[in-house]
Amino acid sequence: MDFVDRILTCTACGGEFIFTAGEQLFFLDKQFKNDPKRCKPCKSRRGAQVASATPGGSPAAAGISRTETRTECSECGISTTVPFKPTQGRPVLCRQCYKNKMTASPTAAQPITAPAAETAAVAAEFVSPASSAPAAAHRQPPQSDLTAADVSMAI
Repeated sequence: MDFVDRILTCTACGGEFIFTAGEQLFFLDKQFKNDPKRCKPCKSRRGAQVASATPGGSPAAAGISRTETRTECSECGISTTVPFKPTQGRPVLCRQCYKNKMTASPTAAQPITAPAAETAAVAAEFVSPASSAPAAAHRQPPQSDLTAADVSMAI
């Protein structure tokens, strides 16, 4: 399909603007059905007006509806509204259950610590190749530039 630049009329200002072949290809790729109605300056002006009319700048606050679905909470069973379409087989939580779950789960920022003696024993086993245990003969020490002193300093 060959695209040719077309001249369209802006519905906001009444001026003419060019709908280029590249823009037409983009509209085809995005599967847009309609041609643009406004020229670029009017489109950007309208976008600025909508953004300034909304506190916080969100489209939902401007009166533009977003998808909301009524469903039941997987934890407590109460009826709730969620701002997305739930996926089959995935749990949906109400606001309170979601907050409870987020406060109950451990944060990733907290390090997991092991007892110092256990960590030192494991580190010493891999750092010193001389071991009398037959099972240790099959183990390969990890490829690293660390020495026993570096491992003991890390503990």
